[in-house]
Amino acid sequence: MVRSVKPAGDERTPDGAEHAAERPAREQLLDIRPEDRDDALILFLDGEIDGLTAPRMRAAISTAFDRLDGRMLVLDLTEVRFLGSAGLRTLLDSAAEAVTHRGYQPLRVVVDENRPVVRPIEIVGLDNVLALYHSVGDALAA
Repeated sequence: MVRSVKPAGDERTPDGAEHAAERPAREQLLDIRPEDRDDALILFLDGEIDGLTAPRMRAAISTAFDRLDGRMLVLDLTEVRFLGSAGLRTLLDSAAEAVTHRGYQPLRVVVDENRPVVRPIEIVGLDNVLALYHSVGDALAA
Protein backbone atom coordinates (compact mmCIF):
# COMPACT_ATOMS: atom_id res chain seq x y z
CA MET A 1 0.00 0.00 0.00
CA VAL A 2 1.45 3.34 -1.07
CA ARG A 3 0.53 6.34 1.02
CA SER A 4 0.23 9.75 -0.46
CA VAL A 5 2.11 12.39 1.51
CA LYS A 6 0.65 15.85 1.42
CA PRO A 7 3.28 18.49 0.57
CA ALA A 8 4.07 20.84 3.43
CA GLY A 9 3.05 23.90 1.43
CA ASP A 10 -0.43 22.53 0.74
CA GLU A 11 -2.05 23.44 4.06
CA ARG A 12 -5.55 24.80 3.77
CA THR A 13 -7.74 26.66 6.19
CA PRO A 14 -9.95 24.49 8.45
CA ASP A 15 -12.90 24.90 6.08
CA GLY A 16 -10.79 23.64 3.12
CA ALA A 17 -10.89 26.92 1.24
CA GLU A 18 -7.86 29.10 0.63
CA HIS A 19 -4.34 28.05 1.48
CA ALA A 20 -3.30 28.83 5.02
CA ALA A 21 -0.69 31.50 5.55
CA GLU A 22 2.80 30.23 4.90
CA ARG A 23 4.98 29.53 7.88
CA PRO A 24 8.11 31.63 8.27
CA ALA A 25 11.35 30.21 6.99
CA ARG A 26 13.32 28.39 9.67
CA GLU A 27 15.88 31.13 9.96
CA GLN A 28 13.08 33.60 10.63
CA LEU A 29 12.11 31.87 13.88
CA LEU A 30 14.76 34.04 15.53
CA ASP A 31 15.58 37.61 14.63
CA ILE A 32 18.85 39.02 15.98
CA ARG A 33 19.41 42.75 15.75
CA PRO A 34 22.73 44.23 16.95
CA GLU A 35 22.93 47.80 18.20
CA ASP A 36 26.31 49.48 18.61
CA ARG A 37 26.63 52.07 21.36
CA ASP A 38 29.67 53.85 22.72
CA ASP A 39 29.57 51.86 25.97
CA ALA A 40 28.05 48.56 24.84
CA LEU A 41 27.06 46.25 22.05
CA ILE A 42 23.47 45.11 22.51
CA LEU A 43 21.97 42.09 20.78
CA PHE A 44 18.18 42.19 20.65
CA LEU A 45 16.75 38.70 20.13
CA ASP A 46 13.16 38.14 19.06
CA GLY A 47 11.60 34.72 18.56
CA GLU A 48 12.41 31.18 19.62
CA ILE A 49 15.76 29.81 20.73
CA ASP A 50 15.91 26.07 20.23
CA GLY A 51 18.12 23.50 18.57
CA LEU A 52 17.48 25.04 15.17
CA THR A 53 18.17 28.68 16.07
CA ALA A 54 20.72 28.41 18.91
CA PRO A 55 23.66 28.12 16.46
CA ARG A 56 22.64 31.48 14.98
CA MET A 57 22.58 32.99 18.46
CA ARG A 58 25.99 31.48 19.23
CA ALA A 59 27.44 32.91 16.00
CA ALA A 60 25.98 36.37 16.73
CA ILE A 61 27.45 36.34 20.24
CA SER A 62 30.88 35.22 18.97
CA THR A 63 30.85 37.97 16.36
CA ALA A 64 29.83 40.47 19.05
CA PHE A 65 32.73 39.37 21.30
CA ASP A 66 35.13 40.14 18.45
CA ARG A 67 33.69 43.66 18.10
CA LEU A 68 33.50 44.71 21.77
CA ASP A 69 36.78 46.64 22.07
CA GLY A 70 36.40 46.84 25.86
CA ARG A 71 32.66 47.52 25.81
CA MET A 72 30.12 45.31 27.54
CA LEU A 73 27.87 42.84 25.74
CA VAL A 74 24.17 42.88 26.59
CA LEU A 75 21.69 40.28 25.35
CA ASP A 76 18.09 41.46 25.37
CA LEU A 77 15.86 38.38 25.58
CA THR A 78 12.62 40.20 26.47
CA GLU A 79 11.07 39.33 23.10
CA VAL A 80 12.09 35.65 23.19
CA ARG A 81 9.01 33.43 23.35
CA PHE A 82 10.78 30.10 23.90
CA LEU A 83 14.15 29.19 25.39
CA GLY A 84 15.05 25.54 24.98
CA SER A 85 17.98 23.51 26.24
CA ALA A 86 20.16 24.41 23.25
CA GLY A 87 19.63 28.10 24.02
CA LEU A 88 20.44 27.54 27.69
CA ARG A 89 23.65 25.76 26.72
CA THR A 90 24.57 28.64 24.42
CA LEU A 91 24.03 31.13 27.26
CA LEU A 92 26.19 29.03 29.60
CA ASP A 93 28.98 28.66 27.04
CA SER A 94 28.84 32.36 26.17
CA ALA A 95 28.95 33.39 29.83
CA ALA A 96 32.02 31.20 30.36
CA GLU A 97 33.67 32.62 27.26
CA ALA A 98 32.94 36.19 28.36
CA VAL A 99 34.60 35.74 31.74
CA THR A 100 37.35 33.14 31.33
CA HIS A 101 38.51 33.29 27.75
CA ARG A 102 37.87 36.86 26.81
CA GLY A 103 38.48 38.53 30.17
CA TYR A 104 35.35 40.62 29.85
CA GLN A 105 32.69 41.41 32.40
CA PRO A 106 29.97 38.84 33.06
CA LEU A 107 27.50 38.42 30.22
CA ARG A 108 24.59 40.78 30.88
CA VAL A 109 21.20 39.36 29.98
CA VAL A 110 17.99 41.35 29.96
CA VAL A 111 14.91 39.30 30.82
CA ASP A 112 11.39 40.05 31.90
CA GLU A 113 10.12 38.57 35.17
CA ASN A 114 7.06 37.07 33.54
CA ARG A 115 8.66 35.81 30.37
CA PRO A 116 9.11 32.12 29.49
CA VAL A 117 12.85 32.78 29.47
CA VAL A 118 13.27 33.34 33.19
CA ARG A 119 11.91 30.00 34.40
CA PRO A 120 14.28 27.78 32.38
CA ILE A 121 17.22 29.98 33.41
CA GLU A 122 16.30 29.62 37.08
CA ILE A 123 15.54 25.90 36.87
CA VAL A 124 19.01 25.06 35.58
CA GLY A 125 20.73 27.57 37.89
CA LEU A 126 21.97 29.94 35.21
CA ASP A 127 20.68 32.85 37.28
CA ASN A 128 23.76 32.22 39.47
CA VAL A 129 26.06 32.52 36.44
CA LEU A 130 24.46 35.23 34.33
CA ALA A 131 24.01 38.86 35.30
CA LEU A 132 20.24 39.25 34.85
CA TYR A 133 18.49 42.61 34.47
CA HIS A 134 14.93 43.78 33.88
CA SER A 135 15.78 46.39 31.24
CA VAL A 136 18.59 47.40 28.92
CA GLY A 137 18.95 50.59 30.94
CA ASP A 138 19.49 48.60 34.15
CA ALA A 139 22.09 46.41 32.42
CA LEU A 140 23.98 49.42 31.11
CA ALA A 141 23.86 51.25 34.44
CA ALA A 142 25.10 48.30 36.54
